Amino acid sequence: MSRPGPGRVEEVSDGVYAFVQPDGSWMINNSGFVTGASGVLCIDACATERRTRDLLAAINEVTAAPVRTLVNTHHHPDHTAGNGFFPNATIVAHEQARPEMLALGLPANGGFWSDVDYGSLELRLPSLTFTDRITVWVDDVRCELIHPGRPAHTTNDVVVWLPERSVLFAGDLLFHGGTPFLLSGSVRGSVEVLEHFLKPLGATTIVPGHGPVCGPEVIDEVLDYSRFVLDVAERGREAGLSPLEVARQTDLGRFAAWTDGERIVGNLHSAFAESAGQPLDPVAALRDMVTYNGGRPLTCRA
Repeated sequence: MSRPGPGRVEEVSDGVYAFVQPDGSWMINNSGFVTGASGVLCIDACATERRTRDLLAAINEVTAAPVRTLVNTHHHPDHTAGNGFFPNATIVAHEQARPEMLALGLPANGGFWSDVDYGSLELRLPSLTFTDRITVWVDDVRCELIHPGRPAHTTNDVVVWLPERSVLFAGDLLFHGGTPFLLSGSVRGSVEVLEHFLKPLGATTIVPGHGPVCGPEVIDEVLDYSRFVLDVAERGREAGLSPLEVARQTDLGRFAAWTDGERIVGNLHSAFAESAGQPLDPVAALRDMVTYNGGRPLTCRA
């Protein structure tokens, strides 16, 4: 299986960089970093040793200053598995991220995805956690770390907002060109967070968790998808269908062009469970995603 090439560095504001990894599909996330004379703030590690080392090499090409702070925008391993390669950095995350990371552990082969060379990884948990928001300074650049107040992509989403630069590192609250994945969070919560939290920030430059750097128009695109999922789920529940049955009957329309379309199944499981007020079975959802994918493991090219 071919692997996408290394990420590329894109300066989005003076001393502020996105590290964009093609193609943004399963386990291929974006990172970023803010540079200063006093040190570097890095936003998210990567899923594999190779990709995290590429990120560190990219930082070293820009600055000789050490990475002093690493922010995890949520607990998923594509953003946290490489934490161990930042031994001298303080790792900051939402308070719920630490127990979620501990419960999930490091990624490994033999599951629902195709095999990946993860390299030698070490589970390194956040050492500084917060509830609502915290500010980190990189010299005179203010970086506001904010939890949106309710589950969306996960229970522990964090954005990094640079208000004086109008730059937002959105984590996986936003996917650009990829299908959002809400199995660990809430579809309704995603709508609320995007509409009433992310939009009002007024960012002009956004680094999404996956996909190219973009503007605020992508918020509306992801909102459209989340509302589409809610509408399809409601009609499916009324018809007495299962999430997999609904997914098989659903025309994804313009969203079919987005990567990882099988996530519709997991998203429907999330919407069904929330509407019914019942606990979600993530293993059953992932099995249905594989079934929807023709019985083949989900394609991961990290």
